[in-house]
Amino acid sequence: MTRKVADCRRFPSETGCTLTISGQEEEVLQAATEHAVSVHGHTDTAELREQIHSMLEDEKVST
Repeated sequence: MTRKVADCRRFPSETGCTLTISGQEEEVLQAATEHAVSVHGHTDTAELREQIHSMLEDEKVST
């Protein structure tokens, strides 16, 4: 199963956040949502989760 990555640098942010989260898709979605709520002041909504989900990328494995 391909690991996913959520990179906060891809979201507009007043704080210039550089957090990157990687893991299984559901884990990353949950952690990224919690981060968006607790650090960036967003509200946990279906729309927020969909936005985060749409920005997830496959983790690039260096060889």
